[in-house]
Parts: sequence; C-alpha cells; structure tokens
Amino acid sequence: MDMIDFTMIWAAIIAFGVIMYVLMDGFDLGVGILYPLAPDEESRDIMMNTVAPFWDGNETWLVLGGAGLLGAFPLVYSVLLPALYLGVFLLLAGLIFRGVAFEFRFKASRERKHFWSVAFAGGSAVAALAQGIVVGSYIQGYQTENMVYTGGAFDWLTPFTLLTGVGLLIGYALLGSTWIIMKTEGLVQDWAYRIAPKLLAGVLGIFLIISFWTPLVDEFVRQRWMDTLSLIWLLPAGALGCAYLVMRAVRRRDEGIPFVATMGLFVFTYLGLLASKWPYVVPPDYTLYDAASAPESQAFLLVGVLFVIPVVLAYTAWTYWVFRGKVRAGEGYH
Repeated sequence: MDMIDFTMIWAAIIAFGVIMYVLMDGFDLGVGILYPLAPDEESRDIMMNTVAPFWDGNETWLVLGGAGLLGAFPLVYSVLLPALYLGVFLLLAGLIFRGVAFEFRFKASRERKHFWSVAFAGGSAVAALAQGIVVGSYIQGYQTENMVYTGGAFDWLTPFTLLTGVGLLIGYALLGSTWIIMKTEGLVQDWAYRIAPKLLAGVLGIFLIISFWTPLVDEFVRQRWMDTLSLIWLLPAGALGCAYLVMRAVRRRDEGIPFVATMGLFVFTYLGLLASKWPYVVPPDYTLYDAASAPESQAFLLVGVLFVIPVVLAYTAWTYWVFRGKVRAGEGYH
C-alpha cells in the first residue's frame, strides 16, 4: 500500500468529477440562462424539455466531487467554506430554485407560469455566476495562517472574480445554445444558430482579458506561463482550435459538432487552469499533499468510489441513449 499514491489517485478522481459536472450540468444551466431570450413560450417549453430528463442526474457529479473533497482533502473544506460561505449559499440557492422550477412550471396555471420561468432562468444564472466567482477566487488565492482561513467574509468578491463569474455564465450559455441546436429544429434551432456566434465572441473576449489579468493577480501563474517554454501553451491553442470548430460548424449549420467542440473548449480551458495552479489546491500556500487526509482514509474511501463511478457513468449513458433524438413541440419528458 505504501507504493500507491492515493493522493494523486484522488486528485484525478475529483478533477474528473468536476469537469464532468461542468460539462453535464453546464449545458442545462446554459439553457436556463438563455430562457428569457427565447422566441416565444412554446420555444421555452421545448427548451426545458430538452434538459428535463437529464438535469438531476447531471448534478450527481457535483455531489461526488464535493463528497470526495471532504473525505480526501479535508483542508480544502476547512479553508474554502469559511472563505466562500455566501458564494456557496448563492450557488445552492440557485440550483434549488432551478430544480423546483422544472416541475412547478409545467403544473402552474398560465398566470403563474411566468413566475417559475423567472425562477428557472434566475436560478440558472445565479448558480453559473457563483460557480465562476468560486473559480476566480481559487485563481487569486486565499489568506491563510496555520491552515486556517484568516481573510474577510467578502474577499471572494473582487472585480476579477466577477469577471470570471460572467465569463462562466456566458460560457454555459454558449454550451446551452449548442445543446439546443443539437436537440431541436425549426424556429428554436434557427434562433440558437443566430445567438451561438455572439456568445462565442463574448467567451473569447473574456478569455482574452482573464489571460492577461491572471498573471497580475497571481505571480506563481505568471512564472509558470512566462518564464518557461513548455507544452502548457498547447492548452490555450487547443481551446482556440475548438472555438474555430464551433464557429465553422455553426456557419455550416452542423448539428452535433458545435456542442462537441464547445465541450472541447471547456476541457482545454479547465486543463489550463489545473496546469497553471498545479500542485496547489488551496493557493497560494497548500499543495495536494498538505491538504490530503491520511492514506488509510483515502484507501478506504477509494474502495467505495471505484464502484460508484462506473454505476454513475452507466446510468448516465443509458439516460442519454433513451432520450436521444430531437425534442419537438408537444413532446418531451413531461
């Protein structure tokens, strides 16, 4: 057992869980963000039906990643939660409102339907913005002393974190628009084709600003990217390549490629973030090994999670297979 690096195994598992959540829940949050811009009420019904069979299963990855962090890297919880209490509360509140709106909107009267549409769109936007702010706070780091958070209650709220929050919100909207392209047809699909290039331009604009701003926020990141010539530069190149594929596929009116290419854009950006901060999990002071629980605890938890992940992957794949194909007016999950 001494030959097995459980910390690295758990880092890979949690990194996988996080990107799976971003990709899976990102597109249904994106659909909610785009909800107020939809052409009409029937289009909103179709949009919601495209994600209704999947949204709750997608959030399994959030639970898996959170539980894994608590068991394998308890220092992350003891520092990040005090630093991000309000941000995490907004994230959970947004997810709750969004989840409730799925069922209540379809059962509400015509007069009250608008309220649940607002709850769906608002909850999605707040959850996405909060997630982006959490990412920004991770990049700028946390004030700690003796493994205890010593900063203020609002240190997470800065112009930089607000920019990362808006960036992720627009990114999720792009992911949602390409999902709508793949899952719908007619008026809704044409509308999604029109807004996707605008959202992509917004994502690339914010990506460029953050790329220049991050080295000013974090000296470690600046040294990693500017002081050495390494393969890390292939990651932003891959992201830009995926952005080009999205634009070309939308112009050619391809249906599946825009969504896949947008997922690739997220993956390369995520890998770039990990490569920029590696091996720090509570920047700027604590690495994965500083934050790790005892090897015996990690080994015990690993036995369970190695059974859970294949099950989650299997039922996720089965759900997407069962509900494959286009969603049309009058059809869908509800």
